[in-house]
Amino acid sequence: QVQLVESGGGLVQAGGSLRLSCAASGRTFSSAGMGWFRQAPGKEREFVAAISRSGFLTSYADSVKGRFTISRDNAKNTVYLQMNSLKPEDTAVYYCAATLKLSRLRVASDFDYWGQGAQVNVST
Repeated sequence: QVQLVESGGGLVQAGGSLRLSCAASGRTFSSAGMGWFRQAPGKEREFVAAISRSGFLTSYADSVKGRFTISRDNAKNTVYLQMNSLKPEDTAVYYCAATLKLSRLRVASDFDYWGQGAQVNVST
């Protein structure tokens, strides 16, 4: 089992930055592929970014590529999402996700464990 707790959400003006953190419980974090998803009101949950167990491989949605950076610290059991040049369309609840299986780390069904979400609001 993996329990995930997000933090770092909030309100920021367009063009600003935020860093989300996701703390994972258990001793299996270094064996888990990790991802971030988001869900805006009235929309489906969408993939944002993912990172492999080792941290060597990352992937991003086209909409955030060049602005967001995913990273992990296995010693701290934490994954991060650094969000720069934020836009109003980035407003959403951001979810951290984990899987202990080998998977593509690209869609929601690739992940088995989810956090409660962190609200990010970007104002104009």
